[in-house]
Amino acid sequence: ETFEMLIRLAENYTSTLFCNAYRNMAAEATVHVQELFTDVGLFLFGTDVSTEEFVNRFFDTLFPVVYNHVINPGPTDISLEYAECLRVARGDIRPFGNIPKKAIGQMGRSLLPSRTFLQALNLGIEVINTTDHLHFSRDCSRALLRMQYCPHCQGLTLSKPCMGYCLNIIRGCLADVAEVDLHWRGYIQSLEELSGALSGAHGIEHVLLNFHSLVHDALVQARINGPELSEQVNKLCGPPVRKPKQSPGCSFDQNKDNQGLKMFSRDSEQTLTNRRKEFISQLRLYRAFYGGLADQLCGNELAAADGLPCWNGEDVVR
Repeated sequence: ETFEMLIRLAENYTSTLFCNAYRNMAAEATVHVQELFTDVGLFLFGTDVSTEEFVNRFFDTLFPVVYNHVINPGPTDISLEYAECLRVARGDIRPFGNIPKKAIGQMGRSLLPSRTFLQALNLGIEVINTTDHLHFSRDCSRALLRMQYCPHCQGLTLSKPCMGYCLNIIRGCLADVAEVDLHWRGYIQSLEELSGALSGAHGIEHVLLNFHSLVHDALVQARINGPELSEQVNKLCGPPVRKPKQSPGCSFDQNKDNQGLKMFSRDSEQTLTNRRKEFISQLRLYRAFYGGLADQLCGNELAAADGLPCWNGEDVVR
């Protein structure tokens, strides 16, 4: 949920940029912004899509819109065929300089660890669910029966097993679970390392929430190099072919979404960084869970406390 909220927030920031600074093309650009962040979500949640492909597709589809409204604006819009020529030519013309390449690098470095982190969480859930439904052997069941109910046959209904006796039985029953311990510790360590990769300048939160700045830089660069870009376009696609103008303006509900942005920034507990740190710190408490499960069971409920009479399998002793 926090990842999804982060994607929506980054999309809102980018759409707001167009509404504030490039209102005449905001409606067209926002469609491409939505497509980009849909792809970001698909990648994060495991779909087989390429970050390089969807970032390039965003700048490819943005170029005709920028050309029509910023580089070579006219009383009418460019035709669909001409827009398609511009889309295909974007890679050769490079109207946005090295910004698309920079965006691809940032997205790749930040999204892959985040995707792996989410996949790792699902793996952890599977492990926990699997070990939640264990089938114990017949020998284990008989040993548990002797440990807990044999003293009842002698009228000793209040006597609990001695700690050493309890540990011996329970560790035998949980031998298969104990084998998970080494891998579980390694899993938590890997999650800690992955969590570290999600922070800082290459972290997903920083990259997605600052994507609008990259888009802004790209648009400024295209505007500055407008005359030169027009010449290149004329060589590759010919002079602009235009159609009647359709400019619906900005359909993005700025007021509503800006309120959402303010709410998000105030509630620091909701940030991905804080959620992640809290999660990892809680998980560390259970690093030795599977290896120490027998000790927990005997110490917390099954065995007698120190100094009290207890059942050793044959008699009640201190």
